[in-house]
Amino acid sequence: MPLSLKQRFRNWAFRRTVETGTVVLNQRRIYILPTRQFFGFGFVLVLMLLGDINYNLSLGYMLTFLLATSGGLTLLYAFRNLAQLEIHAGHIEPVFAGEQACFVFHFNNPGTLARHQLHLHDDDGHKTIFDLPPSASTPVELRLAATQRGWLDSGRLILETHFPLGLFKAWTYLHFDVRALVYPKPAAPQPLPAASAQDGTGKTMAQGDEDFFGLRNYVAGDALPRIAWKALAREQGLQVKQFAAQQGQELWLDWSQLPDIAPERKLELLTRWVLDADAQGLHYGLRLPDGEVMPQPGTAHRAECLRRLALFGHKES
Repeated sequence: MPLSLKQRFRNWAFRRTVETGTVVLNQRRIYILPTRQFFGFGFVLVLMLLGDINYNLSLGYMLTFLLATSGGLTLLYAFRNLAQLEIHAGHIEPVFAGEQACFVFHFNNPGTLARHQLHLHDDDGHKTIFDLPPSASTPVELRLAATQRGWLDSGRLILETHFPLGLFKAWTYLHFDVRALVYPKPAAPQPLPAASAQDGTGKTMAQGDEDFFGLRNYVAGDALPRIAWKALAREQGLQVKQFAAQQGQELWLDWSQLPDIAPERKLELLTRWVLDADAQGLHYGLRLPDGEVMPQPGTAHRAECLRRLALFGHKES
């Protein structure tokens, strides 16, 4: 979508580089302009002044100038509501496409005055409103829509306040070097690739000591604790208990083995299989045209596979 004339002018007039670390709001970073309420308030004061002059009202003069002075002082309060705030970006958890990424910013108020009605928002209408107690820090969350996989930049944000009377707007721009990783949207549940495992689950049965598997005839040398004495009591002969354990089998989630569908659809399907294989505790690997991730289980392996899927085809990783 092309930028509006207002957005282009603002980008030119208030251009700033992407920032890292802690930002401190000083007089060079804070901008102040009157609002519509200010012009309405000023119009009323002019009418009051004309009435005072016409009728020579001494108390009217006093009230008019008292209101004008109070209105002018709100400019100072608006500036002070933002001045010397300290801000830095926090950790951002990855999300799936179609969800909302939660950007966290830590605000510190080093002064002894409370800060009221602070608005943090972007140009698309995502907004959060908060207050800051004196000498306190608080994390502030701003949720942005993650519409597609890859990196989601917070973009340039606006921190503004209309406190206390809404006559003046004080604001500043914030653009931190933070971004959220957006995974592909998982496809609807699909069976794992049957060709990668005998039973379609990536697991086979092997001899072990975990689960009861059945009975077999006694063979000389079998351990006495494994003899099925209850079966012998039922005159079923001398039999031995068998146990089995599940033995992991490497499961490959292979791009080249998928049907001829759209690339984004393939990524969604692979994302679903990564989640399902991880939930089942399988040893699984991922093969993509630009590389592969060797089979292993675990949360870190799941995160790496999802990261590769999210950034597939992107130059920046």
